Amino acid sequence: MNTGTFSAAERTTWLSKLESELFDLLVIGGGITGAGIALDAATRGLKVALIEKKDFAWGTSSRSTKLIHGGLRYLKQLEFGLVHEVGIERAIVHANAPHVVIPEKMLLPIVEDGSLGKRLSSIGLWVYDRLASVEKEERRKMLEKDVVVGLEPLVRPDILLGGGLYYEYRTDDARLTIENIKTAVDNGAICVNYAELTDFVYKENGYVGGAVVKDHIGNQTIKVNARRVVNAGGPWVDTIRTYDKEGVVGKRLHLTKGVHIVVPYEKLPLQQSVYFDVKKDNRMCFAIPRGNITYIGTTDTFYDKSIDQPNATREDVLYILEATNYMFPTAKLNISDVESSWAGLRPLIHQDGKSPSELSRKDEIFYSETGLISIAGGKLTGYRKMAERVLNFVAKTMRTKSSSKTQKLRLSGGDFDSTEAIQAYVYKVTGEAKQIGLRLEHIHALVYRYGTNTDIIINKAYELYNSIKDVEERLLSAEIWYSIHYEMTNNLCDFLIRRTGRLYFERPTLEHTYHYIANQMASMLNWSEERKQKEVQDFEQAYAAVMNFKR
Repeated sequence: MNTGTFSAAERTTWLSKLESELFDLLVIGGGITGAGIALDAATRGLKVALIEKKDFAWGTSSRSTKLIHGGLRYLKQLEFGLVHEVGIERAIVHANAPHVVIPEKMLLPIVEDGSLGKRLSSIGLWVYDRLASVEKEERRKMLEKDVVVGLEPLVRPDILLGGGLYYEYRTDDARLTIENIKTAVDNGAICVNYAELTDFVYKENGYVGGAVVKDHIGNQTIKVNARRVVNAGGPWVDTIRTYDKEGVVGKRLHLTKGVHIVVPYEKLPLQQSVYFDVKKDNRMCFAIPRGNITYIGTTDTFYDKSIDQPNATREDVLYILEATNYMFPTAKLNISDVESSWAGLRPLIHQDGKSPSELSRKDEIFYSETGLISIAGGKLTGYRKMAERVLNFVAKTMRTKSSSKTQKLRLSGGDFDSTEAIQAYVYKVTGEAKQIGLRLEHIHALVYRYGTNTDIIINKAYELYNSIKDVEERLLSAEIWYSIHYEMTNNLCDFLIRRTGRLYFERPTLEHTYHYIANQMASMLNWSEERKQKEVQDFEQAYAAVMNFKR
């Protein structure tokens, strides 16, 4: 795979290309849906541009449950088609990006007065395996109570009837998004963050023909011309539709909020991920161990406040803690144990009279009389198939024929044939990097973030060997350099939230490192002292916001 640079230091070049060329397709929105659409379009040979008003994956695509999962709970809503499609997509997304989509054992405790009894759980998981075309070795196993207690001693024993063990895939949603963006760029797409739609451009026949775009970093306005425009704004889909002459007519979005909290692993030391009943309202929650932490979620509540600033409230956090303590009573978690949180918005399609959890997760295309194509709804797991449907629709409007090329397309960094191949690569790179002081845990973290692109970071660390003596600082500087020049990283928040997830999963360590990161970025991107201070302040606001519920 040709991995060219995708550098924040070359933003002006990218912007001039946006302004000077006529594109076949302009995609508005740099979340996983927009990224998937840009990649599908670019690999079909279309000339593609993508703009994102903030950073790639800034919205829902960095704030999900971080699972590529088949949607077991959608069986309860009898959405068999959805379960079938996303079940098959799980395996495809894993094969295309095995470094960021990782098989994960999931335990389903069956409890008294739970949402599914022993018999229904067994039937449900059996149907799930068949609908989702699950590989034989990953198919569900039904377990007796004593086996469940042996597997997960923290589960409450007095209400336990048995359990099911099955497989899902854990991911880093923002990393999956950026790997799609990078692969789209490798295939010729022009993708720019911090570039916001401020108006549509119309052709003489009244059809949408592009957009007026505000560059928030360079503080300039440009015009982008395109034959077709797709609105993939996620929670902002209806906001973007308001810029169109037709406005928001017919179907509309219904936003719901999902909150997750992070606690130290030693506070909830689960042996595997657990999908458990919430006694209070008959919903389900995930508890997922990840390195030194365990994260838990999610809530599902209607949301009508600022789309730009969803946060975890005290009520949200207490709901999750109460549910967790009921299922794992010896944990005795309280609000002081929470180290970080995130809140994301689900852009679901409104259905009268339905509760948040009852709203369908199906995606749907809206087509305006001005030719604006909007995609709404959907799940992280189904992003590739959503993109395929959108491009098939675009092809119809262009009266051309083309087919998706992404089913067997490895994403940037994903050049591995198996889980064993990833492990072999980790050990190979560890052996090579010992001479510059790097250890197995360093390489493991890099490979499960950047895949085979780890080579570029290690090579940079070698270059920095004489100039930066501290091993941790040298590696961090090499990672920052890579992120800036290969992932269009413009500021501290981009790096510490979307590119690395450190704000969510390593927040207690950041107090000692973020000033160093700011100094490195300032040097690499030629920031003034004033710009550096602004970026530090912006990060400090984000650092505080994930703990606002404690106020």
